[in-house]
Amino acid sequence: MTKKGTDIVSYITIVGWVIALLCGTREESKFHLNQSLVLILANIIWGVIGKVLAFIPIIGWLAIPIGYLIIFVLWVMGLVYALQGQEKAVPLIGGLKILS
Repeated sequence: MTKKGTDIVSYITIVGWVIALLCGTREESKFHLNQSLVLILANIIWGVIGKVLAFIPIIGWLAIPIGYLIIFVLWVMGLVYALQGQEKAVPLIGGLKILS
């Protein structure tokens, strides 16, 4: 798989990330593999936080969809950067390094 293909596939679900990690050009695509992993983990963490916030009337009910919307927008930004071949970090959480 080419670098650009690996970058794009890494953003398509957890299965896509695993495929990109195992079958793609791992060293060349490390940046986008890391970015998509950070977004996947942010989504999981927000899901756990959302379960707690769901018990808080109104505030929790508003915060959960807003958080998921923010993560979705960041995911779209990362995917667009991968499509354009750019290695730009997504705002807020893009500076986190998990893969080294």
